Amino acid sequence: MKGVQALFSPCQNGPIWIHIRLDKMRPWSLTSRPVIARTSANFSVSGKPSTAANNKPDIKAADLAQRIRRGKTEIEDKPQLSPVQKKVRELRQLTRQLQVVHPNVLAKALHKGLLFHNQELLAINKPYGVPVHGGPGVRNSISDVLPILAKMIDGMRAGSELHLCHRLDKETTGTMLLARSEMAASRIQELFRTHQVEKKYWVLSVGVPVPSEGLIDIPLVEKEITGPQPHYKMALSPLYKMSEGGEGVTRIRANQQAHGAVSRYRVLASSGGCSLVELHPFTGVKHQIRVHMAYALGCTILGDHKYSHWNRLAPQKLPEGVLRKLGLEQSKARYLPLHLHAYQLTLPGIRGDGNITVQCPLPKFFTSSLRKLQIPLPEKQ
Repeated sequence: MKGVQALFSPCQNGPIWIHIRLDKMRPWSLTSRPVIARTSANFSVSGKPSTAANNKPDIKAADLAQRIRRGKTEIEDKPQLSPVQKKVRELRQLTRQLQVVHPNVLAKALHKGLLFHNQELLAINKPYGVPVHGGPGVRNSISDVLPILAKMIDGMRAGSELHLCHRLDKETTGTMLLARSEMAASRIQELFRTHQVEKKYWVLSVGVPVPSEGLIDIPLVEKEITGPQPHYKMALSPLYKMSEGGEGVTRIRANQQAHGAVSRYRVLASSGGCSLVELHPFTGVKHQIRVHMAYALGCTILGDHKYSHWNRLAPQKLPEGVLRKLGLEQSKARYLPLHLHAYQLTLPGIRGDGNITVQCPLPKFFTSSLRKLQIPLPEKQ
């Protein structure tokens, strides 16, 4: 270019300096001093690229496009989740969300799902994965949000209160009673303690109980399981055993630590090796329904990983036919929730009033499993 002179000043093992001298300045220039520019590339004295620059790999546009296409292919090749697997993932996310949401959000959800209320008590629809009582590592529980729920129900009236009357396990869903005063709570707790409250549970079991209806009267006791995974489980503590000849039964000494447990059951519907069972527990022993189903009837509740194996803690092992209908792989069975639902509670008349019966609809994951397994719901009674 006319009027421009460029001088190269090479430096060993470093960049070169280019001195540009403008002989004729443009009108807007403020100075006629030389402009010095530094290049980022390394050159030799001859003006050719140095050896260090030659060692760097060249990235061509074609190679870059090929890498992008390869990345898209890997994303497309990822296995797609079945509808049931998506529901299981949504349930897991919901359980985590319920543990981290603000107590006001949980209280609002309970208020929205209110099943029954009067001047003395109310019934809520307990969601899956929410414990009744708080404790270490528990962010949200039913007891923690009772003050907020009481104000929502009574319109922020001062002095509103709610009290627990009984408990449900963290994994159990369904009907749960709350009292509006300590006196009412004590009265309802006495009804539970004396077995005057009629409770009906619905479970989805792996297997069909035989006979289809009956009474289970086998005490339960808590036992320590030793081994690589030491833990505690409730176990059967029968009062009778088969005689040596197998012709009859012999009564044995009762375990002093055992608790009497009585449950009536009947099969409502069944299909493909699974069944919808209604249970009426006359007693309230810890994990009574789960143990009677798993060890007395040999039909573990779907999603009951604790009582699927006796001497170890492992995910429930499901038959191939059940996995196929649910659209699951055995490796994903660990995420199945416990299909145990407190369907109905009936309280005897208080102060001359009639009986109070409260029913709770099944959660969505429960009805989804029934639909996948082609088990029909019974007609409303």
